[in-house]
Amino acid sequence: METMKYSAIDIQKELRRLADKKTAVHSQRFFKTGKGEYGEGDLFLGIRVPVLRKTAGKYHDIPLTVSEDLLKSKYHEERLFALIVLVNQFKKGGSDIQKEIYRLYLKYTEFINNWDLVDISASHIVGAFLQKNNRQPLYDLAASKDLWERRISIIATFYFIRRHEFTDALQISEILLKDKEDLIHKAVGWMLREIGKRDLETEERFLKKYYLKMPRTMLRYAIEKFEEKKRLGYLKGTIKI
Repeated sequence: METMKYSAIDIQKELRRLADKKTAVHSQRFFKTGKGEYGEGDLFLGIRVPVLRKTAGKYHDIPLTVSEDLLKSKYHEERLFALIVLVNQFKKGGSDIQKEIYRLYLKYTEFINNWDLVDISASHIVGAFLQKNNRQPLYDLAASKDLWERRISIIATFYFIRRHEFTDALQISEILLKDKEDLIHKAVGWMLREIGKRDLETEERFLKKYYLKMPRTMLRYAIEKFEEKKRLGYLKGTIKI
């Protein structure tokens, strides 16, 4: 496949052919696109993720400018498609292309505006890039007024967690303890649980310090895999600090 063969319009036409109205209606409910909900106003074509992944495989060599155009689309699946392509290109690319993809990603966070878009990309691009670079951008994102940038900050640390590096995940979890958004509570709890899978002592040291102050959803996610007696102890507030 020649790198310049396909344009954003070519890909959009193919994605339109894959669209399904019933799936789109279901997705709009599932991703909370109603007034006042976190995904307010988002539009869906109705294409499932496995189909998007398969289709993205055909376009693994498209220029970043094409992905950039798709990332700015009003349609959720086109943005998701662009992110899948960018993740694939980042994994296979050299340091220069990785830097370009990272910069592109942070430039357009306003379009990475739902939990699935964040979760499929943040650790693989932001986390992977910052593994060997200054990690201050994570803390800037954690302090953002934007829900999705804050979610990017904690989900990006999954890349470090998989490599048994927990410091940034724990520090950002601490920053986000008082966050008002349920989607942040879930993300932080999830990352704490992932730390516990690899080092239970480290997770529990954090929990014992903060569990009485944690949002309930965050705590439930963090202790989901604990044995029943210990889990109930945390929920009832009887675990000794």
